[in-house]
Amino acid sequence: MKIIADRAKCAGHARCAAVSEELFELDESGYIAFDSKPVPPGMEALARRGTRACPERALMLDEEEAPGTAQNMS
Repeated sequence: MKIIADRAKCAGHARCAAVSEELFELDESGYIAFDSKPVPPGMEALARRGTRACPERALMLDEEEAPGTAQNMS
């Protein structure tokens, strides 16, 4: 899972960072400071809450597994 940010839509409300400052780093002006970043294991629920908290819908989640991380089922 990774967080994808549309920095042009970010209005600096910082509601995402209020959920998790670790996942949603802000720049010195209070705007989202990344374009995309992976979500560490165990932080998926915080990523979902922080993404939903954005009133501008500047954040989204890519929940697909990265290549090579799926378990072999054979």
